[in-house]
Amino acid sequence: MTQDTLTAFFGWMAVLNIGFLLLTTLAMIVARDWIAGIHARMFALDPRQLPEIYFRYLARYKILTLIFSVVPWLALKLI
Repeated sequence: MTQDTLTAFFGWMAVLNIGFLLLTTLAMIVARDWIAGIHARMFALDPRQLPEIYFRYLARYKILTLIFSVVPWLALKLI
């Protein structure tokens, strides 16, 4: 595998992960009550706890995207 191939791979992986993160964030903003109702019923959770759970999910996904997608892409671009 060449450096150009790896750079392209991590670049597209970062784009896809950031796109999914944005889509998920928008869904949480626009349809929060509907999504919270589904998750509360599916997992027997208190609906008042769900905003904190969603925030932790989005924060962890963002950190993982940065660590495993954006940072390797940036490192390969700098070489």
